[in-house]
Amino acid sequence: MALVAEDRLFPVEGRSRDLARALYDQVRDLPILSPHGHTDPRWFAENEAFPDPAQLFVTPDHYVFRMLCSQGVPLAELGVPRVDGGATETDGRKIWRLFAENYHLLRGTPSRLWLDHSFQHLFGIDRRLSAETSDWYYDRIAESLATPEFRPRALFERFNIEAIATTEAATDDLRWHRMIKDSGWQGRVLTAYRPDGVVDPEMAGFADNIALMGQQTGFDTGTWAGYLDAHRARRAFFIEHGATSSDHGHPNARTEDLPQAEAAALFAKALRGDCSADEADAFRGQMLTEMARMSLEDGLVLQIHPGSRRNHSDQVMGMFGRDKGFDIPGRTDYVAALRPLLNAVGMRPDLTVVLFTLDETAYARELAPLAGVWPCLRLGPAWWFHDSAEGMRRFREMTTETAGFYNTVGFNDDTRAFCSIPARHDVARRVDCSYLATLVATGRLAEDEAPEVAHELTYGLAKRAYRL
Repeated sequence: MALVAEDRLFPVEGRSRDLARALYDQVRDLPILSPHGHTDPRWFAENEAFPDPAQLFVTPDHYVFRMLCSQGVPLAELGVPRVDGGATETDGRKIWRLFAENYHLLRGTPSRLWLDHSFQHLFGIDRRLSAETSDWYYDRIAESLATPEFRPRALFERFNIEAIATTEAATDDLRWHRMIKDSGWQGRVLTAYRPDGVVDPEMAGFADNIALMGQQTGFDTGTWAGYLDAHRARRAFFIEHGATSSDHGHPNARTEDLPQAEAAALFAKALRGDCSADEADAFRGQMLTEMARMSLEDGLVLQIHPGSRRNHSDQVMGMFGRDKGFDIPGRTDYVAALRPLLNAVGMRPDLTVVLFTLDETAYARELAPLAGVWPCLRLGPAWWFHDSAEGMRRFREMTTETAGFYNTVGFNDDTRAFCSIPARHDVARRVDCSYLATLVATGRLAEDEAPEVAHELTYGLAKRAYRL
């Protein structure tokens, strides 16, 4: 029994389905570009076998464990580590059995599609995961993981990944990226500059992180000028290790373009820990504009992904820390919020600012009109909670008429779950080909133009936008 249907996600109507299938056949085997993600560079540096099926598919995947948590399954029983070092389940088989018993909870979700795709295409499995098949699955996957063909580098090559970007904090020493480079392996694993810890006064350790950045660069980060120079130095260090982008996860899209004296005073206040909530927000906004100016100097693509109301559960945050499934989308303003940055540098075609959103109501009202006129702006793909067949379809429907295809950046998977990467890209390719088939069938796109657009959405746009 096939776990995933051959014509999944294609239109139901016959002609459109045939058109979608024909387009998909032309792009299905193109290399994967993954320019925005969170896989661990240590995997590729050390190239050790993945420990067990649970640690590969369950424990690190917040898409999976948040759904089980919603039905009362404790995170500790799924092996999610505690920040205080307290007891959590470490027996991979027990974790896997609990996962299998609750696998039905993922019916109809993107995670179910990604997992079934991985089970079928990566491990050759043809029976559904359940309590009854749990141990058989575990043994089958564990046996595979013990072989050289399932080491991280071998999977990277098997997945046909041309380039993948990880994401590291501004103060990271990038040791794993150096190890990859020094190993002689030819896989392109790039880093991305993530400065949240040194631009957000409300993050724990803000002043200490800035002091560390000063130690790393030799600049006096107690001054505004020295602080900016330290950013430039760290960005150059990241570029030496392959970075082509910076990545900014702010609570909102606010930007500022303050006079430098005011910015310096705000920085001093942030460093002392004296900022109000609004002043901290203003400082984050000022730093987005400063980062855009630095991008004009060094060429890094600026990614802004706001709108996540992070760590909604105080209890889970206290026990398990950040990024444990309790980040919730919120309303986000872009038009007023981005105006200071755009009026400062937005007419520069040599700057690329990629916008993401968790607020779908902004697609047609704000994001598409902004990207459809400002030369620097590009729209990132349907992201996080909308990284799904329906979410991708809605994104295309609500943005294409105003922003077109060429003000978008193709697809990126934004994942920590390594084995889901081929599945996620396959979904995106199928959805985009289906959308193009609908345009052809309804007379809005010439049939001979559709293959070129499909290639761009799959490969060309990401390669150019992220300078890969």
